[in-house]
Amino acid sequence: MSKGPPPVPGGRSPQEREAARRQREERRTGREQRGEGVPEAASAQRPSAAARPAAAPRPQPQRDWLEEARRLTGRDGDGDGDGDGGGRGRGGKPRLPGRPRGGGRPGGARLVALAALLVLALGLVWFLGALFQPFKGKGGDQVRVVVPRGLGVGQIGDLLERRGVVSSSFFFQLRARLSGDSSKLKPGSYRLRRDMSYGAALAAVERGTPPNIVVVVIPEGRSRREVAPLVNGRLAGSYLGATRRSGVLDPGSYGGRRARDLEGFLFPATYELKRGRSASALVDQQLGVFRQKFEDVDMGYARSKNLSPYEVLTIASLVEREAQVPRERPLIASVIYNRLKQGIPLGIDATVRFVTGNWTRPLRESEIRNPSPYNTRRTAGLPPGPIGSPGLASIQAAAHPARTRYLFYVVKPCGRGQHAFSATDAQFQRDVRRYNDERAKRGGKSPTDC
Repeated sequence: MSKGPPPVPGGRSPQEREAARRQREERRTGREQRGEGVPEAASAQRPSAAARPAAAPRPQPQRDWLEEARRLTGRDGDGDGDGDGGGRGRGGKPRLPGRPRGGGRPGGARLVALAALLVLALGLVWFLGALFQPFKGKGGDQVRVVVPRGLGVGQIGDLLERRGVVSSSFFFQLRARLSGDSSKLKPGSYRLRRDMSYGAALAAVERGTPPNIVVVVIPEGRSRREVAPLVNGRLAGSYLGATRRSGVLDPGSYGGRRARDLEGFLFPATYELKRGRSASALVDQQLGVFRQKFEDVDMGYARSKNLSPYEVLTIASLVEREAQVPRERPLIASVIYNRLKQGIPLGIDATVRFVTGNWTRPLRESEIRNPSPYNTRRTAGLPPGPIGSPGLASIQAAAHPARTRYLFYVVKPCGRGQHAFSATDAQFQRDVRRYNDERAKRGGKSPTDC
């Protein structure tokens, strides 16, 4: 028995090669019988399977990395191109090593899961950073914030966000609840800073105001008689008595020579006084702030209309009571200017309420007929003086009204405090009918909010 060629490392065994050879012979014989023919020279030179000596079995070589690679790719291993077409995947294309039959990328699911975990981790880092603000500074400019009594942590958070103290009411509330401070926040007047950290703002509002400080909040537009209950009992003395006269300010220097008291000059703001101080000390602070604020108001336009600062202050007190939407202040002031010019009574019910002291319930017919010069339903022109102390925005609107032809305004149904303005009586009557119709639908209740 002759020795064949040396075995190829990782090649087929002798038995496999012999089986492949026999399959080729059988296919060739089948073609000859079908008449397909085989070249004579090729058939003569190639002995039959019976005449060829059988190859001696050779020991199978040890399988190594090349055999494993060929097994994975499906190739023959002998490199002669014969055999049963091994080494080609579906469609006759060779498969690349390590590539699954489904055509997917290796580890695709693992990559997607890893990316999702990375996004989740980054989101968690951002959330914790936004909540605890480890690199937040001390904040910017100081800002006065008054926290009224009865506010919850959510309302306090909204207030601080509006004033620019914290960047997010949501994170402020969450931080307060996580730290257990949501029930410890105290009302009071605070000097905070803009863009504070949530922790610093919480600590400040939790400490509260010092026990020896009295905080008095004066709302805009309120009269002396309305403010008195907010002061009496907290400061020594009578607020009404302290607001008759003061050496800090003389109304006559503003054109109010006939002024009977300091109505209109008691600037509305938040004031802090040491416990035990008198109401006169509060009044002196109010008058000092008024002088400072009023000096910056340009009176050029008002002077061109022959109005004194005291008359501008009176108009501002009317605007403060009538305007519920800030942007309407100059419009309401323009109506007052236009009616004064044409000699039309102002017809502002707030002046009747001032003289009667009725600020809450509907006006009676007898109150509307009150002969007081403050009753602008009956008397043309401005009332004798302010009906309350206006804020700076209303003072500026009274000094610089909008340029309009409006002579009327009435509450706009479902307008949330807005007014419908008109230049003619016909339009005004249509607006009044709309208001009355909507009020009737609501059983006589004001249709301001719908």
